[in-house]
Amino acid sequence: MDFSTAAILGTGTMGPGIATTLALGGVTTTIVSRTEDGAERGARAADGYLAHLLDAGLVSEAERDAARARIHVSARLDTAASAADLIVESVPEQMPLKQDLFAHLDAITRPDAVLASNTSGLSITAIAARCAHPERVLTTHFWNPPHLMPLVEIVRGASTDPSVAEGVKALLIRCGKTPVMVRKDRPGQLGNRMQMAMVREAVNIVAEGIADPEDVDLAARLGFGLRLPAYGVLEHQDLVGLELGHAVCDYVARDLYNEPHAPPLYREKMAAGAFGAATGRGFLDWSRKSPEEVKARRDRFIVECLKAGIHHAGPHPK
Repeated sequence: MDFSTAAILGTGTMGPGIATTLALGGVTTTIVSRTEDGAERGARAADGYLAHLLDAGLVSEAERDAARARIHVSARLDTAASAADLIVESVPEQMPLKQDLFAHLDAITRPDAVLASNTSGLSITAIAARCAHPERVLTTHFWNPPHLMPLVEIVRGASTDPSVAEGVKALLIRCGKTPVMVRKDRPGQLGNRMQMAMVREAVNIVAEGIADPEDVDLAARLGFGLRLPAYGVLEHQDLVGLELGHAVCDYVARDLYNEPHAPPLYREKMAAGAFGAATGRGFLDWSRKSPEEVKARRDRFIVECLKAGIHHAGPHPK
């Protein structure tokens, strides 16, 4: 399956980052927005991501320049999508919006074009429900920030052709990403299902007064979090032995938060006007913390992991 052209729908954080990834992999990529100004903003963001990769030593000047030349912009959805081998949408996480968009894309694109969603948890089967050709529809969930994070989850819907998923997997490897195949379309896919289990227990720990939010984050970062880049969850279970792993899991599981909804502390915080970093307070006091500095710390760590080779990737990053 040959992917030489792509259209990326969406100019927020994710769209330009996905465009950067594909352009570095040799794909001529068009960033599509509803307006020319929006598309140009997306291109400037992609240029910033390429500059970041260059500064971090993850791409050469020649690779940056070649990728730059492959990135184009458009405010004409139908024109850009109808010319592309791969269309990746990164619009807001609203099921009706995505269903309308995919039904339209299904009608205007070539029969052999692949339609992908960057949804982080919505059902791709439901997104493709109104498509005449759902066999060419799948999820490619790039993790944020997409120009740095190696992981991309490929989720097959109920009707997705396995050969389409394998073709997209090969493309992502060519682009330097590490794709994982999610074979059942379930809420949260793969990574977010595991992440949500951790998140809900972290919130529950704070709600029960077991530990303060700051110490919860320190335990995550400097405990299992420090090992995870090089040492998987199931590798750990096998190495300590399933007998011990089973005993600990069986004992601790009885006391974990296990309600089929988010812990009530979320609503309590929001009712008090604490919506997170944007409002200055969430679980943590952001009047004493800089969101930009936290993100920069995150990105520096990811770059160092990439340089250390603690990932499995193709030609990029090097």
